[in-house]
Amino acid sequence: MKTENQSFGAEFILLGLFQYGQMNTILFVAIAVIFSVALIGNIILIHLIRLDTRLHTPTYFLLSQLSFIDMVYISTTVPKLAANFLSNSKTITFLGCEIQTFVFSALGATEALLLGFMSYDRYVAICHPLHYPMLMNKTICLSTVTCAWASSSINALIHTLYVFQLPFCKSRLINHFFCEVPSLLPLVCQDTSKYEYTILLSGLIILLLSFMGVLASYTRVLIVVYQMSSGKGQTKAVSTCSSHLIVASLFYGTTLSTYTRPHALHDPEEDKVVVGFYSIITPLLNPFIYSLRNKEVMGAMRRLLG
Repeated sequence: MKTENQSFGAEFILLGLFQYGQMNTILFVAIAVIFSVALIGNIILIHLIRLDTRLHTPTYFLLSQLSFIDMVYISTTVPKLAANFLSNSKTITFLGCEIQTFVFSALGATEALLLGFMSYDRYVAICHPLHYPMLMNKTICLSTVTCAWASSSINALIHTLYVFQLPFCKSRLINHFFCEVPSLLPLVCQDTSKYEYTILLSGLIILLLSFMGVLASYTRVLIVVYQMSSGKGQTKAVSTCSSHLIVASLFYGTTLSTYTRPHALHDPEEDKVVVGFYSIITPLLNPFIYSLRNKEVMGAMRRLLG
């Protein structure tokens, strides 16, 4: 069998999230509305945090980073998805597919690490409030966020470079609505079982460890909240943590099911729905979860509107 990579400079064909048919225009409008609302919601949240000095704290610095990630995250996949509803050509170039794979992988890993660090921020604020200025100062925040971005980008670059040097000598049809490592492996004409273990290992290190950090932080927070004598203090602590816990549950619940399962157990149709949830719905919900359930953010909004 001829195994050299014949795909460079060629195009892949994206089958999409739904079957294309007479509902294309309606689906395009729905996706465009979701994309616009998500983009505007995250931009407003970033803008509020930048303008209001009361929100210049480590907690809201991390939240602004999360909103930025969500904004780029949804911009990486949704415009192409929406365009395909109105286009007769569902193709994506080899280079475009490679860039999309790298950006999506890097942003997903960064968000996983960032959510873990945000739970640690809440743990320190509630369980060690007197040490908070020392444990969560500006230098520590910047260093942690920089490490998250750097390590995630390096991990994504390694996977992207490896996958795109493999021989794609099977069908060019990608059973997905964007380019992602798991969706590209069925197109490879050599055994990828060993490489799939490295994907599983990466998922366990980045996603599972971050998720375990979230669980450990909030377990400790719940214990401290339960021991509080003040009902008002309990309510404030639960309100502070609940938004982040909802966001973390949505993200980790879907990503873990995608990246910690062997390739043989993946169902392409099921994967598309799951990935669509954390790549489209989660970035849409995050700014509203954090703003509508957060008195400080709502207060900043009222001050901005006069």
